[in-house]
This record gives sequence, structure tokens and C-alpha cells, in this order.
Amino acid sequence: MPLKDSAVDRSLVRELADILNDTDLTEIEIEQGDLRIRVSRQKEYVAAAGYAASVPGPQMAYAPQPQGVPMSPVAPVVAGPEVGSVPSPMVGTVYLASAPGAKQFIEIGQSVSEGETLLIIEAMKTMNQIPAPRSGVIKRICVDNGQPVEYGEALVVIG
Repeated sequence: MPLKDSAVDRSLVRELADILNDTDLTEIEIEQGDLRIRVSRQKEYVAAAGYAASVPGPQMAYAPQPQGVPMSPVAPVVAGPEVGSVPSPMVGTVYLASAPGAKQFIEIGQSVSEGETLLIIEAMKTMNQIPAPRSGVIKRICVDNGQPVEYGEALVVIG
């Protein structure tokens, strides 16, 4: 999309980047009229040995070897989503019921139909109903009521 006023847009992007740094979020997106801006970053985590490792993607693990023996690769460590998991479509706060004290939308062992509301995510003061992407049985609820979630984080597992 062509930018109408690049100085204003750059300023807005800088402000969003500052918000990411101040709040330790990994992604933020705003939409005003026909202007839509998304700023994201990949966090780096420091491993126990002091090496920085990016989390997404497969990693190779190495078995400890006696000194003088070259290290050999072990099975690759693949951190992927659980089969049947429903990922969060946005960053926000999860609510398992429509109001405090109300019955939860779902429970473990409950059958759900495609399109049925699983939970609500509050993002930018807007309540967003998260529908079941497919029919099935709730195997696991991966989040707690009031918990902040990141984009792509597993919310529930439908089997």
C-alpha cells in the first residue's frame, strides 16, 4: 500500500516501536481508515550457557562429549504446535467467560461445533470472540482466565 504522508507514517511507526520496547510486546498493529500498520520484532532469549538463541524454528541439540572428542548432533529439537491446537489470532488478554462470574464458554471434554465461541480476547479495548475453527472435543484449555497471550500462542486443543 502506498504511504500518503511518509513523515507521519514514520513517526507513527517509531511511536509503535517505542510502545513495543516499553511494554515488552512482540507485535502491535493499528488500523485507521485505509491505513494499517503492523510493527513486530523477534525476541532473543539467552540460553543458560550464555549463547543467544532465537526461539522459532528447529534447533539442533548436542550431547555432552568427553574433552577431545568432537561433538555429534543428537535428534533435532522441534518446538511445534500441538496437533489440534487453536492459535491466538492476536495479542491480548484471554477471558474464558462472557462476564465475571458467568459460565465459561468451554470445558474439557465438551463437544464444540465449527464457529462456536471458544473464548474472548480483549485487544485494544475491543472484545473479540474466538470461534472454533473445526468441530471436535475440547482436549485441553491452554490458557487461564485473564492471562495475556501472544500472537500464535496455543489457546485450546480440539481433538
